[in-house]
Amino acid sequence: MNAPYDGDGGQSPGSDPTGPAPSPATPHGSPPPAPGPEAPSRDAFAHLYSDQRQPYAPQRTQSPAPPSHPGAAAGPLTDPGPPAGEQPTPPQAEPAPTDRQQPQAKRPAGRGGSLMKSSAVMAAGTLVSRLTGFLRQLVITAAIGAALLGDSYTVAMNLPTMIYVLTIGGGLNSVFVPQLIRAMKKDDDGGEAYANRLLTLVMVILGALVAVSALAAPWLIRAMSVPVSENPAANDVAVTFARYCLPTIFFMGVHVVMGQILNARGRFGAMMWTPVLNNIVVIFTFSMFIWIYGTADRSDVGVTTIAPEGLRLLGIGTLLGLTLQALAMLPYLRAAGFTFRPRFDWRGHGLGKAARLAKWTVLFVLANQAGLVVATQLATRAGAEADKLGFPGTGIMGYNNAFLIWQMPQAIITVSVMAALLPRISRSAADGDTAAVRDDISHGLRSSAVAIVPISFAFVALGIPMCTMMFSASGPVAAHSMGYILMAFGLGLIPYSMQYVVLRGFYAYEDTRTPFYNTVIVAMAWGVLSAVSYFVLPARWVVAGIAVSYGLAYAIGVGIAWSRLRRRVGGDLDGAHVVRTYARLVGASIPAALAGGLASLGITRFTGEGTFGSLGALVGGGTVLLCVFYLAAKKMRIEEMTAMVGMVRARLGR
Repeated sequence: MNAPYDGDGGQSPGSDPTGPAPSPATPHGSPPPAPGPEAPSRDAFAHLYSDQRQPYAPQRTQSPAPPSHPGAAAGPLTDPGPPAGEQPTPPQAEPAPTDRQQPQAKRPAGRGGSLMKSSAVMAAGTLVSRLTGFLRQLVITAAIGAALLGDSYTVAMNLPTMIYVLTIGGGLNSVFVPQLIRAMKKDDDGGEAYANRLLTLVMVILGALVAVSALAAPWLIRAMSVPVSENPAANDVAVTFARYCLPTIFFMGVHVVMGQILNARGRFGAMMWTPVLNNIVVIFTFSMFIWIYGTADRSDVGVTTIAPEGLRLLGIGTLLGLTLQALAMLPYLRAAGFTFRPRFDWRGHGLGKAARLAKWTVLFVLANQAGLVVATQLATRAGAEADKLGFPGTGIMGYNNAFLIWQMPQAIITVSVMAALLPRISRSAADGDTAAVRDDISHGLRSSAVAIVPISFAFVALGIPMCTMMFSASGPVAAHSMGYILMAFGLGLIPYSMQYVVLRGFYAYEDTRTPFYNTVIVAMAWGVLSAVSYFVLPARWVVAGIAVSYGLAYAIGVGIAWSRLRRRVGGDLDGAHVVRTYARLVGASIPAALAGGLASLGITRFTGEGTFGSLGALVGGGTVLLCVFYLAAKKMRIEEMTAMVGMVRARLGR
């Protein structure tokens, strides 16, 4: 379930947006501004978001701070603040708001607009990596198809990501990076020695992991997919791919640490753009494969017919992409004034303490990956059975392709909204201002829902022409199969996005234990519902059932998380306002989806179901859906919709 390494602009099937912790760029909560002369900021991440430069005035009387959660993990998410007896210092050199109890009508006018502008800027950077990552997946599917060969490659490609996250990835992001920030601020050398120790330690651990994993590749493939391992030809292909892919574990970790060293020095461009280089290399590699052998629907390349030279080409290209992505960080590091010098004096410098703090994060990731392993086993088994019956595209690669389309709106919209909003939530939680935390969680849910809700219905209405247009090179039957999987995912996007927002509230209070338990519940629900789908549904519909189960599991998870967070902030999460907004958006989306689906079906019958016919159906149906939704939403006077349209018009200069 959890998304492992996302540096390449895509995510593995089952990715969880909640993540083990907020992005390394998540700001620490800081003490409230204090009067007196300007002092250096104690907020290690204060420079990351322009939104932080605007003092936040809570909208209601400040509530008393709730008692600390007994299981809260020690500060991977929130800066502990100044030592006892030391005067707090402001996170920014700006005066504190004078009116701490502004009435509703006197809220700063630019609050929502500032959030949307910050979110739009972050989304633009994410979009480039996501789009190239998605294009990469299109080319991969066109080259090797969505049947057994595609499933074998997908299983092998997921292995290094899973191993990296289970062993070191989650801890790096949630614990070691904040420690790196603190070392940069406190150490006389600006944290350079700590960064060199951390990078050296990570390289040693990852090197050992690569060696062990390469030797254990056959057993790892079996752990991921028994059907693939029991097919001799598929097993040989998967193990060969795995041994080319497993060294990427090393480069994933190195890229993350280098990127966070740069982030700590205020250099963010490299972390954003180097994954695009990886995507370009992989796109070129699989395009060369298509140029030599043809597309999957014409070449008849499978696990028994793929040439050794073809395997080497794809394997080396996959490895080369992440290698270049990591190496491309070196010029940026030199430009930032950092020189890597291996250091093995690890004892006594806080690395052990940081490792202990990562306990709940590691358990969180373990729970997520357990769900992904179950889904992969069931999807590959059902996919192999369906492929024999003449229904390709119903295995783990079909699931992966549909998932990549489905999760993109959440990754671009919800994550960007919360990235801009989380600094304020963290500060409000540190201040004990539960009213402000509640208002911002409500604002994040409603702002993201304006796009997430209609898009989820669009997936249901337009899933088949969307996948037919994108994956036609894998064959019409496979493309249709992936369209049905995307439709099955559809409405699950709503709880999937809501869960991400709600869990940010726990992270703002330094509570990583509650998200862990919540994730265990989601993983168990997904595993049980997926197993039911496997035993109840015909083979060709099992993966669609797993996709529906994924959304239902998140609906259960968000219900439990909402209840716990509501108790945490004093019994009110602005629920009536949130429910009213979602109900209106759903009410506007239903007729829009019906109209868009009917328009798409009519265009398809007229033009045919080929690539261009599907493109016409998608454009025509999407246009109808958007127009009907806008008119219905305007009629219902959805205020968040009005705010978003106003921002877009302002951007366009109208």
